[in-house]
Amino acid sequence: MAIRVLHVGLGPIGVGVVRQCATRKGFKIVGAVDLDSEKIGKDLGDVAGLEGALGVTVQGKLGAAIKAGKPDVVVLCTSSSLEKVTDQIADVLKHKLPIVSTTEELAYPWYSNKRLAKKIDGLAKKAKVAVLGTGVNPGFCMDALPITLTGVCERVDTIRVERIQDASVRRLPFQQKIGAGLTPEQFEEKVQGGSVRHVGLTESVAMIADAMGWKLDDITDVIGPKVAAKPTRSQFLTVQKGQVAGIVQTGVGYRDGEPVITLHMEAYLGAPESYDAVIVKGSPDLHMKIAGGVHGDVATASITVNSIPKVLTGPAGLQTMRSMVIPSWFGGKSR
Repeated sequence: MAIRVLHVGLGPIGVGVVRQCATRKGFKIVGAVDLDSEKIGKDLGDVAGLEGALGVTVQGKLGAAIKAGKPDVVVLCTSSSLEKVTDQIADVLKHKLPIVSTTEELAYPWYSNKRLAKKIDGLAKKAKVAVLGTGVNPGFCMDALPITLTGVCERVDTIRVERIQDASVRRLPFQQKIGAGLTPEQFEEKVQGGSVRHVGLTESVAMIADAMGWKLDDITDVIGPKVAAKPTRSQFLTVQKGQVAGIVQTGVGYRDGEPVITLHMEAYLGAPESYDAVIVKGSPDLHMKIAGGVHGDVATASITVNSIPKVLTGPAGLQTMRSMVIPSWFGGKSR
């Protein structure tokens, strides 16, 4: 039996999830919700750029879409901010429906957003369903993956994760989020305002620390610009020499005054090599490198879709990639 899916939020990532659910076995799209008046009333296939219509009309009201579609699960792709999506989550949970969300701050909110995490956890348990925040990062490359690798260690001393990306192949909102095309001064202003940053490093550090049983003294998150040494461009932006090509960001977790978890990411237009790497110091030492890196946009949509079956059978409450069964590619097996 196909899993009935309701999509809430039809930005680039939300649309990516729609495309996969529409073309992969085991899923049936029964509704879609967005606040954009340009999308409301249109067929979801048109909004998602599919070749044909899906016979699903985008609506502006969640309750009406749930009543009409009778979904098994809701996929929520609306915001990076947990504060902004908490009411949306609460509205879904009133209907006793499980949720998979790409909200970065939901990936592991127990450190930075404990009050909201407890609220969502309580609502989900009352509704007797699971809520999961996931994605490629946070959700996999810089937390779930290194945690899983340590399963073959008898001792872990330090963990370092590196994620280097040529951002020219990413979507426009991502390129804007890393400050591509700004002057260094504009970059700093937007960092201070919170609009230029990768959201999720603190959450990933906290997830790893809890998995290791480490009590951290502090978590730092330092952001800086990657200034272009020569002109570069993407499909969407042109960056001149001296302008910002992207972001360099490092999250560090300290234990007894020593850095034990380091998450270093660089995402900028024109990066000469993309890769994801995990370096574990302990017994045994481990060094894993994914040449070419994990494509963020494709992987975020994929891990969201692949997590849907796990959420349907997962324990009630606010779950994380640490507490859930590890997702794998879902080929449409019956429930």
